[in-house]
Amino acid sequence: MQPTTEPAFTNNVHTAATGPVIEATGELDLDGAPVLHAALRRALTTGPPGPDLVIDLAGVTFCDSSGLNALLRTRIETGRASLTLHLARPAPAVAKLLKITGVDRVFPVDRNEAPVPCPRTG
Repeated sequence: MQPTTEPAFTNNVHTAATGPVIEATGELDLDGAPVLHAALRRALTTGPPGPDLVIDLAGVTFCDSSGLNALLRTRIETGRASLTLHLARPAPAVAKLLKITGVDRVFPVDRNEAPVPCPRTG
């Protein structure tokens, strides 16, 4: 029997009242960065766009320089799409990284509030 392993980084893309939300879980590192980028492309092409794109970091357990770079690249791409990138609920280790690197001054960081989903119609 082969042992099963879960991916180190996963995400779920959905729409909230203010726009697309990427719920990230796991390790945002060299392997996770392309997964985040793919989620960004999905988020930018699905649902009615709002003024914001939120990356909910509550489930991110680790972030290295590759993950930080992915967040900064995401900021550039959301800016090109005329969206503001918000980082929501960073876990303590991620919040510390954002503060140490000064990235918490580049992004709006919503420390305590989860994005509110849009009500489903139809």
